[in-house]
Formats: sequence, C-alpha cells, structure tokens
Amino acid sequence: MKNVFLTAVMTLSAGLQAFACTNFIVTRGASKSGACLISYSADSHVLYGELYHYPAALHQPGDMRKVYEWDSKKYLGEIPEAKETYNVVGNMNEHALAIGETTFGGRHELHDTSGLMDYGSLIYIALQRAKTAREAIKVIANLIEKHGYCSEGESFSIADPNEAWILEMIGKGSREVKNAKGKPFAKGAVWVAVRIPDGYVSGHANQARIQTFPLADGKKSITARQMNKNFPASAEVVYADDVVDFARACGYFSGKDADFSFSDTYNPVDFGGARFCDARVWSFFKDVNDDMQPYLDYALGHNLKHRMPLYVKPNRSLGAEDVAAAMRDHYEGTPMDMRTDVGAGAYACPYRWRPMSWELDSVKYIHERATATQQTGFWFVAESRAPRTGGILWFAVDDAATSCLTPIFSCSTSVPECFAAGNGDMLTYSPTAAFWLFSRVTNFAYSRYNAMSADIIKVQQAFEEESRRLVDEAIRQAQREADPAQQVAMLTGLSTSRASHLMKRWQQLDSYLLVKYIDGNIKREKDGAFERTPHGACAPPLQPQLPEKFRRAIVTDNGETLKEWTEGK
Repeated sequence: MKNVFLTAVMTLSAGLQAFACTNFIVTRGASKSGACLISYSADSHVLYGELYHYPAALHQPGDMRKVYEWDSKKYLGEIPEAKETYNVVGNMNEHALAIGETTFGGRHELHDTSGLMDYGSLIYIALQRAKTAREAIKVIANLIEKHGYCSEGESFSIADPNEAWILEMIGKGSREVKNAKGKPFAKGAVWVAVRIPDGYVSGHANQARIQTFPLADGKKSITARQMNKNFPASAEVVYADDVVDFARACGYFSGKDADFSFSDTYNPVDFGGARFCDARVWSFFKDVNDDMQPYLDYALGHNLKHRMPLYVKPNRSLGAEDVAAAMRDHYEGTPMDMRTDVGAGAYACPYRWRPMSWELDSVKYIHERATATQQTGFWFVAESRAPRTGGILWFAVDDAATSCLTPIFSCSTSVPECFAAGNGDMLTYSPTAAFWLFSRVTNFAYSRYNAMSADIIKVQQAFEEESRRLVDEAIRQAQREADPAQQVAMLTGLSTSRASHLMKRWQQLDSYLLVKYIDGNIKREKDGAFERTPHGACAPPLQPQLPEKFRRAIVTDNGETLKEWTEGK
C-alpha cells in the first residue's frame, strides 16, 4: 500500500508509504494443515476495509478491461481481456491462489507514472488469470512488459496449495537508459522472484528482502525469456533478463554478476528500512526460530550490515492461528515494546499516533511501527489447502490485534453484506458495515487498552476457534458432495453465515464494553452478568487508581497545586 500524499511528504523518513503493510509466508511443509499460508495487512490511513469480488467470466475477442489505480482509483487505461477469468474473493481465487504485497518504494527516480499497470491491478488481474503461483508470476511479468509499470518498488507474496514465492520489482523510471550496445532498455520493470523452500517461512514488510541469487542455469534459476518458453518445476529463481544490466547502466552496481543484490541495489536498507520495516519480519522470525536474537541489532537499525536471511526454518509447524498471532504482534517482550514507556499512557496502549518521526530539543526520535497497527483497512491469512473446497481466506477489517478473522471460501459466489464493496466508505458511516463496527469497538478500547483488549480477545479467540472447527466440518461435507455447484453453494453459505454471526457477536461486544467501562469505571461481574445490589441496583463499580509511575508524574508536574490541604500545616 503506497502513500497518497506523494512527494510533498517524501522527506519524512522516505514517506509514510514505506511503513505500510506486512506479509508473512508459511510453506506447506511448515504448516499444520499441509497448506501454504500467506498473510497480508493493507495498512493505510485512508483505506476502507471491504472484500472485493470478481466473478468468473468468459469474454469475447475484442473485450477490453479498464484499469484503475488501486490506491487513488485513477483511471489508467484499458487492456485486452483474457478469454476466461476465474472467481476471485479478496486476494484469493477459486484455485486457492493467493497474492499479497508490501511497498518498499526504492529509488525514487525509478518511479515511472506513464505505465499502465499499478501493483494493485497486477494482483487482481493475475488472480483472475492464473491458477498457480508460477502462472501468476508469468502473468505479472508479461503485463508489465506489454503495458508498463506505474507503481513504486513492490514485494509480492504469491502462494498456491503447493508452493510459495516472493517476487520483488521496481520500475525503470521515465528517462531513457541505454544498454552496453547503445540500445534503450525496454520500459516496464526489473524484478526477481524466489521460491521459498518447502518447510521454511519468510516475510516482507516494506523493505526489499531478496539479496544475491543464483544466475540462470536453465534448471534451478532461469530468466523471464526462458520462463515464457518453459517454467520447469525445478526452477527456484526467475528474474528479468536485464535486472543486472539495467543496474550497471544506471550506475547502481559495478561488481561481478554473482555479487549482485537486488535489495542492496534497488532499495538500499537504511535506519527506517530496518527499524520500521524489517523489524516486523524479525519479530515473526524470532517467535518461530531460536536463532534470531543475534539479529536484534539489525532490527533496531543499529547494524545495517547484519541482514537477516530471506527465510528461516521454524521450530514447529504453524497453523493459520499462529500466523494470525504474528499479525497481532506489538513487539511484546522486546526492547521495542510500546507498552512500557510513558507514551503508552496509564493503560499500556501499544500504539502511537502519527507521525512516527519527531524532534525535541534538536534531537530526532521515533515511534515504533509494529505489525499490528491502528490504520489497517483489512487484513487476512490465506490458507491454500486445495482448489475449490480448500481455498480459505481468513478475513478481517481494522486493527489486527482487536479484530476477528472469519472464514471466506475463495470459491464463494457472493460476498457477505457487512464486507461488501460500497457498503459505506472512509467518509460515509454505515451501521451494517463491519469496518465501522470494528473501528468503533477498537477505538473505544484504545482508551483503556490493558483492560478492554482482554475482553475483546476472549470473544475473538472463541469465535475463531469455533470457525476453524466449522470450516473443517464444511470441507469434509463438501468433499462428499458430487455436484460442484452444490459444493460451492455450501461453502458460500458458511462464509455468509459466519460473517453474519460475527457482526451480531461484535454488536453484543460493543454494548458490553460500553456498559462495563462507561465514565472510566469498571462494572463488577458475577456469574456471567453485571453485579447488582440485593435490591437490584448497580453494584458500586471498581475505580482502580492510576499506576504509581503516573501518579508520580502528576506530582512532579503539578504536585503543589494538587496536594491535599490541611489547615495549620
């Protein structure tokens, strides 16, 4: 997700766009269910949380597709439509292919606004045209070659039931650059894609992560030209034919081809790239791999040469619930834990309002950028078990830490009303929209986070646990059904009913929190109900005092005025 404020704010630590969105990747050999998993949080202060739907369709020769920039909704042009397009719900299609992204920006001079394809269009068009991750890579590469690329540097997570890839790309700028033979490079983008080895996990969060990679050998590593002729199952790396030559022509790289690093060349890491971005990946890695503590100096932005590996082997198998937990991370228990300093307030809120970079007495400071963040529009964990019955988009809107995932099968032929596009927007409140309901509950919770978030998490965990059980049952039932149309109807029905139940449960939670925490008090509870006196009145509420740290701060700031006065003393 890129920043909509453009160049006016690019001086602020390379722009806020550099710190939006997070993706984690789990290969099938590292997952409990044998499915590939990817997660994605679409983080933007102006993005409305909704679930997109593109029905499957057949198209006639000459049919054209209009292309709109995902961020701005600006019309970019049109391209020929494919003969057949697949059903897409959110960021997953009926074949259980899923795609997510994070923007890394990279070298600003390589942003070419004259291209036709933005990163959002690449995602949703590839999902409509590809059945597998390898097909998606080919679709994306061919789209930018034919129609140009108009976004900044991007990292894409691409997964199907069998394998998961990271693809990183950046444009070629608007100025003409010539190769060693004096011929201009073709417009479009330079890119490289790496398959994550089975049994490993990876991630990216607004910092390019692919460094050196093996050059083409026709088997494990191939070029885009070779890919279009044959993309063998043995291939683990594929890249644009001119990815190294273009860097040389621009003066970005002068070493041996074997030493070429995509990240170091096109998105050199700086303090922000490590502390605001890669630190989120480090926090995920440290929870699943025992060898990540030595990389804390890099995550803090103190040792930029100590880059983390692109992928690590987890110490246990991970399920969708584990990936969801990683998406809810606030750096708890690390030096970056935001609950422990005065900025958290008296109720340990792990959030800081923007801007993230600030200055006091000519000294520059930062606020942390954790994985869970207040400006999330929507987020998901995509579980690619199998086509049709096994593509599950665990979907939620708003802040990952205090929102709740509900299962949406990727074969679904309709979208629940509470998530439907057009049901409200960022400037239009809708009482039937999940985004506004979750935003209201979460924003109330920020005022007394350490207490209210615990109440929210109880409901969240119960709903998600029940949903996982119902999903397994639904898949078993659908697989016993011989009629594919009936399978789809059954799974669409579960997707709709769970979303409806979630809305009702969160409406109840909204009322419960208001009653329990109104006016700074905390209502007492007994036997699952708010406590009353023997005569039926409200029992006296709890009124816990501020922590000592904050009482001392008040005394230091204004103690003489607030000191209790006793006559004669």
